[in-house]
Amino acid sequence: MLTRRQSYIGLLMLAGCVNYIDRSALSVGNLPISHDLGLSASGIGLLLSMFAWTYGLAQIPAGLLVDRVGPKPVLGAALALWSAAQIGAGLVTSSAPFAVARLALGLGEAPMYTGGVRVCSDWFEMRERGLPIGLLNASSALGPAIAPALLTVLMVAAGWRSMFVLIGVLGLLIALLWMLVYRNPPQPADAKPAVLPSRAVFLALLRQRAVWGLVLSSLGVVYVTWLFGTWLPAYLEGEQHMSLYRAGLWSSVPQAAGFVGAVLGGLLSDRLGRAGLTPLLACKLPLVVGLLLTAGCVGAASTVSGAAPAIALFCGALFCANLASSAGWALGAVVAPAGLVATVEAIQNVGGSVGGALAPAVTGIVRQSTGSFAPALQIAAGLAVVSAGLCFLLVRQVISEESHGSVLDAAASR
Repeated sequence: MLTRRQSYIGLLMLAGCVNYIDRSALSVGNLPISHDLGLSASGIGLLLSMFAWTYGLAQIPAGLLVDRVGPKPVLGAALALWSAAQIGAGLVTSSAPFAVARLALGLGEAPMYTGGVRVCSDWFEMRERGLPIGLLNASSALGPAIAPALLTVLMVAAGWRSMFVLIGVLGLLIALLWMLVYRNPPQPADAKPAVLPSRAVFLALLRQRAVWGLVLSSLGVVYVTWLFGTWLPAYLEGEQHMSLYRAGLWSSVPQAAGFVGAVLGGLLSDRLGRAGLTPLLACKLPLVVGLLLTAGCVGAASTVSGAAPAIALFCGALFCANLASSAGWALGAVVAPAGLVATVEAIQNVGGSVGGALAPAVTGIVRQSTGSFAPALQIAAGLAVVSAGLCFLLVRQVISEESHGSVLDAAASR
């Protein structure tokens, strides 16, 4: 029988899957939506990236809000908002209100993973957080793995508009379930004095090298995962000449590999910690190595011809990228002072939001100007290498151990 905290992780995974199914709806419906709304490849790329604009801008306010108010009300309201936005996208008849719905979707989804990591930190001690954080993060791969097949079936059966409405209604039901079920723990699992978020503390966080290492590593990871999350079906249709239905089904395979990588990333961090590595190194090592392996797979994919080798390399890329992603979320929870986990994770995820905004737009522009996806894949590979190197150089200590600009000093001076 599941314990209370295990049931919370399961509910967060369900919400995370729906979160990514909602994001993927535009990617799967790329061609019919482009036709109905009269959009070019660069136009649909811009529309795909709009979600990430508000998602990124809302990260820090959302993280601060979670740390001040708690994850229960924030995540409940966020679920309701993004689900309503998804329903709205299915009802509009032109590109402008569709763009507004995408912006609202990003605003609503902003607290999902920062709030989820705060739940993991509240209910699990540091030595056992890797797996629950990995499972939470795995929903960001499981959702895209389920999405192409599920959304394609819904779209073929009922049209893209009904597809949007149905998954929005599902999100509203999960929001209600979360508010009915979740309870705060008697006290956080690591009962250390908490630093409450404030302007001084936030500015002090921005002076930490470790925080910038987290931001830049997240940018590289999410650029790669969101490139595949937004453009993989179109790649398989355009470059590999698959039908809409086959492209939707085959797009699930690399995402399923990403799900496995995300779970193993959390397990690996826990295992390395039990083997004697410090919590920081146990999370940092899989993050850096995972990013480098991701770059190798993506770079190789830009040189192959044929669907089978391309899909195999995409599986390797998303496996390694999601392994790195889980390790990165766990690393943020290790680096952050008590009481500021959601805030640090939110700042970290701003980097991911920048990557998520750039990947679909850059890919659309590059594809339209060159007629090929290969240069876009090479850009992603290079960015992954740079992100890995910067993370290795910048993330050296947990924030409370920094010798200058301490967040704890900032808190004391308020």
